[in-house]
Amino acid sequence: MPFRTRTAVSGVVLATAAVLLCSTAAVARPAAAPAPPGWSAAPAPGDGAAPGTPDRPYFYLEGAPGTVMSDRLSLSNPTGHTVTVRLRGSTPGAWLALASAEVKVPPRTRASVPFTVTVPRDAAPGECSGSLLATRGRGSGADGRVAVPVHLRVTGRPLSALTVEKVSVRRRGDAALIRYTLVNRGNTVLAPRLAVRADGLFGPVLRRAPRALPTTLRPGQGVDLTEKWADPPRLDAVDLRLTATAGGGSHGSATATYTTAPRGAVAGVMLLLVAGVAGVAGPVVVRRRRRARGAGEVPGARGAEGAGTAGGTAGDAPPPGGDRADAAGQLAGTGPGARS
Repeated sequence: MPFRTRTAVSGVVLATAAVLLCSTAAVARPAAAPAPPGWSAAPAPGDGAAPGTPDRPYFYLEGAPGTVMSDRLSLSNPTGHTVTVRLRGSTPGAWLALASAEVKVPPRTRASVPFTVTVPRDAAPGECSGSLLATRGRGSGADGRVAVPVHLRVTGRPLSALTVEKVSVRRRGDAALIRYTLVNRGNTVLAPRLAVRADGLFGPVLRRAPRALPTTLRPGQGVDLTEKWADPPRLDAVDLRLTATAGGGSHGSATATYTTAPRGAVAGVMLLLVAGVAGVAGPVVVRRRRRARGAGEVPGARGAEGAGTAGGTAGDAPPPGGDRADAAGQLAGTGPGARS
């Protein structure tokens, strides 16, 4: 009996040890090696090294307007077959140019694809972002499409400049339409605001506080806009001023004149002006004629006065013919009767 007990205990111990050993073996057994990754695209490292985890995760380029910058995209193919990858850029405009739009990467090799980024001369200083798109087949994910970010910083001193041009006002029934043009003369993107002011002969007729316009202006861009004026004056001469402002201290203004009057009122004003001119010119003509007549009677009066007066003043100039009348009188007084 005691022998059997020892044998049973030994069997339990051996079974327990076997279970523990099997568990340890299962834990210690190495896991299956992962499947080799598919192709990949990443910024090329320096000195021709293979891309790795510590390398840059995206492209970063910095330059002034007009600068041409270059870099390289690395395509890795660890598989056992050739991979064909199509490339294109999604940066603003046509800034990015690739050396090749399609690349065939042999098995277990890498390909380096150069590309350039040209910053336009009118580019606004600031940050721009885009990406390099590498596509294989029509799928998605690691075996279909890879987007490598491209961050670009345009250097330079920002300049904000805004002008208001071509301001005009036209009557539209009972309302009026104000037309104008805003032009971005600087190198930054602007979000303009507009204020409107109009003054007539008898005071203000329109006041509109600055308000944001539903548009943004890129450097060098101009846009034609309109403002509705619901109740313009019907008879007035108005001075209109538009003032545009934007970030960075940009400021611009322009003026225009607007004269309104009904046709009947214009005809009445013209008649009043003509009548006023005639009323003023009539008395002036009468006065001139009277003066002319008075000037014609003065010489005769002075001649008669000189003939009937014995003595005259030295400052009075005798009229023409006065000397002849005096000589005739003296000859008539020197007859024979005059001597006795």
